Amino acid sequence: MSNAGFWRGVLPAITTPFTASGEVDHAFLAEHAKRMLAAGCSGIVPLGSLGESATLTFDEKIAIVRTLVAAVEGRVPVVAGIAALSTDEGVALVQAVKAAGAGGVMVLPPYVYSSDAHEMGAYIRTILAATDLPVLLYNNPIAYRTDFTPAQIAQFAADFPHVQAIKESSGDVRRLAAIRELIGDRLVLLVGVDDLIVEGIAMGAEGWIAGTVNAFPEEAVQLFEQARTGGYAAARDLYEWSLPLLRMDTVPKFVQLIKLMQERVGLGSERVRGPRRVVEGAEREQALALIDHAIATRKR
Repeated sequence: MSNAGFWRGVLPAITTPFTASGEVDHAFLAEHAKRMLAAGCSGIVPLGSLGESATLTFDEKIAIVRTLVAAVEGRVPVVAGIAALSTDEGVALVQAVKAAGAGGVMVLPPYVYSSDAHEMGAYIRTILAATDLPVLLYNNPIAYRTDFTPAQIAQFAADFPHVQAIKESSGDVRRLAAIRELIGDRLVLLVGVDDLIVEGIAMGAEGWIAGTVNAFPEEAVQLFEQARTGGYAAARDLYEWSLPLLRMDTVPKFVQLIKLMQERVGLGSERVRGPRRVVEGAEREQALALIDHAIATRKR
């Protein structure tokens, strides 16, 4: 499978559903993955920030990968997020998800400890050396306070052939041009910030690790295809309808808000795992006003 074929299109950063008793709801997770595929998504990315990875145990993470691998039946890759507190845990996780059937991995900086460039580089290199799966690097300095500079990304790509792609979530669309300037088409570029998708595609992104797709899958796939084939002019109407939703992917309570969207459209529950709590009061009312307006004016 070529790099572009593996990473191109809309890949949901799939949410982790929980039962009323707080356990992972594997039955719903499997059905939700199938729903994403039915809408035209080209991969599934569990165990990321939106998947509440930091609240999941090691065993829960592996079980989630197994469930998704079984659900997609080889039709698309399951790209497991690799996020850990320690280097040893990261190595164990990257090896365990391969054994569970993952087709690729998304490698994040270490959780909690905000490392400098030297430490972060050593951590990432150790993880990369521990797997031969296709790798998507994930740069999100806003969330993880560690920045993969274009130069660092270029070096990882030079040293590890199985690094195939970069998910850029800095919020700075200029980063895509800077990466291209250094390494051309060596890596597939993916957008990781929902409200930057049209701009990102204009700068050469071929994939979208999407959040709001969990609630509005057909619209997300249609928006991606319109922007890919016709640019902003073609995507403008749908983009403007989508933006109030897409912007909810960029705020601290993005998990709660996207799960609220899912519940509102009948594609999931808003249940989250502590320390998160469902949104309440005026914050909830404001979110529901935007979500309900989007539902009432869906472009179908």
